Amino acid sequence: MKFAKMQGCGNDYIYFNCIKTQIVDEVKAAIELSDRHFGIGGDGIILIKDSDIADFEMCMYNADGSRGAMCGNGIRCVAKYVYDKGLIDKEEFTIESMGAVKNIELVVIDSKAELIKVDMGEPELEPEKIPVDLDGDNVINHPIRVAGKDYNMTCVSMGNPHAVIFIDEPVVDFPVEEIGKEFENHPVFPDRTNTEFVRVIDENTVEMRVWERGSGETLACGTGACATAVAAALNGFCGREVTVKLLGGELNIEWREDNRIIMTGPAQFVFEGEVPLKTL
Repeated sequence: MKFAKMQGCGNDYIYFNCIKTQIVDEVKAAIELSDRHFGIGGDGIILIKDSDIADFEMCMYNADGSRGAMCGNGIRCVAKYVYDKGLIDKEEFTIESMGAVKNIELVVIDSKAELIKVDMGEPELEPEKIPVDLDGDNVINHPIRVAGKDYNMTCVSMGNPHAVIFIDEPVVDFPVEEIGKEFENHPVFPDRTNTEFVRVIDENTVEMRVWERGSGETLACGTGACATAVAAALNGFCGREVTVKLLGGELNIEWREDNRIIMTGPAQFVFEGEVPLKTL
């Protein structure tokens, strides 16, 4: 079965066209193929399927086999895949992920999708819906103690839970590997959480590193960048449009006045190959 390795700001997944061909054990495939030593290597796998409510469905699995509800970098790669491979000839279309439909708009140069703009929907701030086990209408600049140290977090769901932590030091110096896993499994998060460690550069720019539940630290996280932009605005650090500098690249995030979040960024093919269907 043919696959494409793609990346969006360094967030790399293995993509399969499953419109006509099925993978029997998707969880097993995610775990084995994502292994960077014994598999293809990636942050997980993403399957492109037909949808009853959109032009395509995106099924995303983390490297540990857990299902992800949304992946901002992944959905941009799906958009590029289906356009560049000729599965659709429109520059505006829709992609579903676990029932949530996202509107896509492409910037096309020389018949290739170079930039992808995604309407990521509205941020969820209600604790029960994020979910995070705290009282109140929202979780903004809320204290939390993790691994013996006090932090303040702002929690946002973009279809998946995020805890955004603002720090004073450059993000390159922060011990993400050590602290990220502690946040992910903190008991206040019933479904675990993704965690963003963010330094504000100016009112229009932040830098961010991310620990993704089920994958560990990744070079980028699209939904995390969206959550970070919302958290930065809610805390008065930035305006409603911000450039998020990630380890793997940059994303532009706009939190519009109608409460919808627009993410714009690149997507690229890395290489393509084939794996025996019987192994999947």
